[in-house]
Amino acid sequence: MHSFNPTLTTCTFCGVGCGIYLEKSGGLITGAYPSMSHPANQGKICVRGWHVHEVASSPDRLKNPLLRVNGDFQEVSWQKATDFIVERLTKIFRESGPDSVGFLNSPRCSNEESYLLQKFARTVIGTNNVHHGGPLHRQNTIQTLIEMIGVPAATNSIGELEKSEAIIVDGIDLGRQLPTIGGRVIRAKLNGAKLIVTGSRRHRVAEQADYFLQIKPDTDLLLYGAMAKVIVDRGLVDYRFVRQHCHGFEAWLQTIQDFNLLAAADRCGIEVELIENAAIAYARARSAAILYSTGVEARGVEPIQALVNLALLTGNVGREGGGLMPLAEYNNLQGICDMGVMPDRLPGYRPVSDPKARKALEKLWGKPVPPNPGRDIWSMLGSGDTPLRAVWIDRHNPVATAALCDAAQVLEQADLVVLQHMFMTNTAKYADVILPLVAFGEEDVTYTSTERRVQIAQKAIDPPPGPIPAWHHLVIVANKMGARWSYASSSDVLDEIAKAVPFYSGISYENLGREYGRQWPCTTDKKLGTGYLFEDGLPEAGFQFAAVHRPPDAASRPTDDYPFYLSLGYSLYYWHRNVLIQHSETLRREYGILLLDYPEGFIEINGQDAKRLNIRDGAKVRLVGQVGSAVSTARVTDEIRPGTVFVPYFQQEIARQIVWTEGARKSNVDNPVFVRVEKA
Repeated sequence: MHSFNPTLTTCTFCGVGCGIYLEKSGGLITGAYPSMSHPANQGKICVRGWHVHEVASSPDRLKNPLLRVNGDFQEVSWQKATDFIVERLTKIFRESGPDSVGFLNSPRCSNEESYLLQKFARTVIGTNNVHHGGPLHRQNTIQTLIEMIGVPAATNSIGELEKSEAIIVDGIDLGRQLPTIGGRVIRAKLNGAKLIVTGSRRHRVAEQADYFLQIKPDTDLLLYGAMAKVIVDRGLVDYRFVRQHCHGFEAWLQTIQDFNLLAAADRCGIEVELIENAAIAYARARSAAILYSTGVEARGVEPIQALVNLALLTGNVGREGGGLMPLAEYNNLQGICDMGVMPDRLPGYRPVSDPKARKALEKLWGKPVPPNPGRDIWSMLGSGDTPLRAVWIDRHNPVATAALCDAAQVLEQADLVVLQHMFMTNTAKYADVILPLVAFGEEDVTYTSTERRVQIAQKAIDPPPGPIPAWHHLVIVANKMGARWSYASSSDVLDEIAKAVPFYSGISYENLGREYGRQWPCTTDKKLGTGYLFEDGLPEAGFQFAAVHRPPDAASRPTDDYPFYLSLGYSLYYWHRNVLIQHSETLRREYGILLLDYPEGFIEINGQDAKRLNIRDGAKVRLVGQVGSAVSTARVTDEIRPGTVFVPYFQQEIARQIVWTEGARKSNVDNPVFVRVEKA
């Protein structure tokens, strides 16, 4: 008789953290369906969630460690693989010093493996060269939110969106990228909330907006300056909130006084009345939320500061249904940052340079912590920097995703590359050792969602013989190098995390299992977590305005030679390159449909522009920029505004050739980039 005993767990495909049940039979996970009562998704999941289980049963999974011998990979025992790593790693850092070694992980890594990876780097090797694999993500948000509101995370919960009276959605296609949250936003609109969508792309949620501000690329700072100007001029500032809880307002006000609203609207390419109406709708709402893609960070820190200014100006911090919510497609982007996988910050976001922070961790770890900030991903994988001799990579695939780095060249020249992964990837080609991982549903580990919710991804089945959890890989190697770590299970690691990260101090495997996880800060067992930040009281003068508004006439403009704005982004097309998607039959088919028409990739151009240039859909075109040119296929679509060319990030060579300046490892995406389009 068949027994029905599903396992409640957390979907690990994106940052929403939906609750799902896994069905299993015959030692395999056979299906997934949504939890009806989980606070994040309430019975709704996207196509990824429905098929997340298919990855575990992929026939391409790595089952045993692989060691490169005479140029080819050979399956070896765990002992031989880890002995090789220890011998080579020890030799390298003794000869060249600890900073000759770098550690990269992915925002898909669990809290436990992320915490141990940075601990291994800092205490076993002695370097702060640790960074996560989302170089365009979170760093600007972390620094900005710490400086301006004191907490580097979303201020509110996903479920509160249905209580919002106004919602700004910036730079993210919720319908395709995060449809569970997209559904929440649409339901809020049906409940009467004013929906304000900004960005250069037209998408499904934008079609439902009360105010769609389809601006030119890289003019969002001008837009938010204009909205702030309207709020000030119309007397809609929450002066009580500002006087009691903010500082820097007077200096900020000076920067906005002479702001030219008409000029800003002209530069943004939209009607000034639209800006005014959107600003008034946002400011008059009793609770107003701002949702923005972490991809906005590619535009620099100022647009994020401008968004925070809007929230402070209207008192929308510490208010249910209001606040700021940075959204990520990665499932644990929040968690890996909480764990300190950053070159300049320790677990809990304490600066590496802070002696008190180092001393607290040194007492916990029993080892010294290096005092100098390490190298970020750009420096570690940039050919112009001092090359690393050894690179440890956990789940990340930088050769495929770090488009504006020299990942392949750096890894090829390194003396040791260790890769932890489930599959052979683009990066695996350059590895010396590959350590196989268990799959989703085969281990108990935790993740932290975009709403600060720490949850357990429950084990539903035993893994096949061979793979072991990533955190255990680190324990084996660390102990062979003399660390004496005594973690018997992932719950032991979480217990130490609770000691290392103050706002996790009330979290344990036992109490996470009682509810649908807990939202940090959670400092006692009895407190279920914090739905929205500062719900227990706002700090006196604890928030900081940032004087960031650039005058409209200071922005760069297109020219006759380069008349198109270049827009880089993920949109829907990021997902088809995801390694996990590629190993799910259903999802690979779902996300590969568009590439049936454009098998070599594409760039997007508006129909009006294509007609004027006599370019047909599917035709070869050449993008010409000031530093280079590239050939691709035209996708003619009205999703983007006239005068704009959109290049998805997976078109790596285009991004490198057009955006990369000579001798610079970082792109110049902080500033507008202009191109012309020619028939190839």
